[in-house]
Amino acid sequence: MKLNAVLLSATLAATSFMTVNAHADNATRVAAASALGSVAGTALGKNMGGTTGATIGAALGGAGGAAVASNKRHRTESAIGGALGGGAGYTVGQNMGGTNGGYIGAALGAAGGAALGNKISKDKEYDRYQERKWKKKRRR
Repeated sequence: MKLNAVLLSATLAATSFMTVNAHADNATRVAAASALGSVAGTALGKNMGGTTGATIGAALGGAGGAAVASNKRHRTESAIGGALGGGAGYTVGQNMGGTNGGYIGAALGAAGGAALGNKISKDKEYDRYQERKWKKKRRR
């Protein structure tokens, strides 16, 4: 029965990726996909390996969700943020509120980490663009 619930939640998460993909802004899409991936990874990891497996699953799910929803240029930073946020969020949430707190913490941590990683990547890209633009003006 638990395996059916995990498979159903993974299917719903995959379906939500496509739905969120069509209607949301990029940062929102990345955060939502990372949160859903982290929750699915947490549930799967908890069934396979207990608390340690849930932490690893939260990190991998958060990274995978963020990578799926990110632009090619911002994929790495978003995945790193989703992984760190998901793993840390699960640990903190589980210590504060048990199993349900762990799921909520994993979702919130992965969403925040992925959105932050995406924003950092966009800011770095903009800074590189401004630097090149300034150098071109300086050469004339």
